[in-house]
Amino acid sequence: MSINIKSIEAANRESRLNSITGYTGTVKDLVKKAQCGTLKNRERCFSQASNCSSGCAQGYLSSIVDAAIVNHGAIGCSADVIGETTGLKWGQNIRDWEKTNVKLINTNMTENSTVFGGKNKLREGIREAYRRFNPKAIFITTSCASAIIGDDVKAIADELEEEIKIPVVPVLCEGFRSKIWASGFDSAFHALLTRIVKSPRKKCPELINMIQFSGSGRKYITEILSNLGLVPQFGIPYSTIEQISRMSEAAATISVCGTLGSYFGNGLEQKYGVPYVKTIQPHGIKAMDSWLRELGKVVGKEKEVEDYIVKAKKEIKPELEDIRKKLKGKKAVVGMGPSFSHNYIRVLKELGIEVVWGISWHFDQHYDHGSVPESSIALSNRDKDIPISVCDGQNFEVLNLLNKIKPDLYISRHPGTTVWPTKMGIPSVMVADEYTAFGYRGIINFGYRIIDALENNSLAEELSKRIKFPYNPWWFKQDAFKFLEDEVK
Repeated sequence: MSINIKSIEAANRESRLNSITGYTGTVKDLVKKAQCGTLKNRERCFSQASNCSSGCAQGYLSSIVDAAIVNHGAIGCSADVIGETTGLKWGQNIRDWEKTNVKLINTNMTENSTVFGGKNKLREGIREAYRRFNPKAIFITTSCASAIIGDDVKAIADELEEEIKIPVVPVLCEGFRSKIWASGFDSAFHALLTRIVKSPRKKCPELINMIQFSGSGRKYITEILSNLGLVPQFGIPYSTIEQISRMSEAAATISVCGTLGSYFGNGLEQKYGVPYVKTIQPHGIKAMDSWLRELGKVVGKEKEVEDYIVKAKKEIKPELEDIRKKLKGKKAVVGMGPSFSHNYIRVLKELGIEVVWGISWHFDQHYDHGSVPESSIALSNRDKDIPISVCDGQNFEVLNLLNKIKPDLYISRHPGTTVWPTKMGIPSVMVADEYTAFGYRGIINFGYRIIDALENNSLAEELSKRIKFPYNPWWFKQDAFKFLEDEVK
């Protein structure tokens, strides 16, 4: 596979990775069809709500320390700023940094702009962002409105870059470009790969790029890699433009999330020869083993890795056995992004919990290095098959399914699909932090968190007695996938 570095835009996941948002079956069937090229997307004739790829691109870039964003769209397209600022301040807090808001300007496209064009507003927005924030780079995130009317964002970016003498980089991430919001991450990484990352001045054999979100596990990662004689370089959030520009100098790139890291990791390998560690993401014990061993192979640290694995697993063994006894017999449903979902199914198994259904918000039939996602392959190789489905955050499907299955526990990675199961009376855990269940210590902490949720469920029980759901009894009698159309032949 190959990423088109010469293009101004990243190809969306539907065309590049054959990604889908509609499926129901089992993990063995899903992987088998993906491997032989027969997996087809099933469209929905009804969709309740979803997300926007612009939010993923804008949210990810907005926490670069010395960059600014100009969002070229209607004022509503910047509604995500509330969440982005909250996330930024949380990351600043765990770093003991001064609290600031995201550096973002919205061009406030109106009806007049959509009729006569928004070029002048975009120029004004770029100049204002430069005046107000004094950034080292400005990213222009596009919107449905700016794309539909055909504003030449690249030409304006080139014009203003010449004027203000810093990179002014288009990020083509308008919502209608893709039904898969993770395409927005690819748009952000494409902008960084093509305009910010520079050719290496020198190679640093001890330096490892660590692609992440908030980065709460920095101390743990630093400790792990120090045992291997390695030093992490965290990104992209909370990095500077200068730090990002030097990511081509690293010995390898690893990621805490396969969905997130695939584009940038493979892009760095393709363009600059920085190896991308292609394995299961590091949640749980077996995955952490695999993650470290693959990294060890890439950088020639196999012995150091094996020594560390033996020591780390010995330390957690007593607590893990105790947690498994307490969670034995519990049944769970998982609903997350694809790499997290298929990884956390395995994590829960390691904790002694049976996953009776797995939901992912989309599914990439392969990553940018050509392989079906490693986490999905590992899950399909287990003896027991698992029922799974793919939906882009459709609560009406999730709640119908939960109402029928009635699990002991629901695990999710997005608050919008965690609140409603709680109101059903089902203990629910939201995995907001990407380092939840990370590695050997992480799975112990996650186990205790689950035990706490199961043993302290009075809120969910009381809510279930009082909450009236927005769905009438008719819907809960239907098949959860009633609105999934047949596969396109």
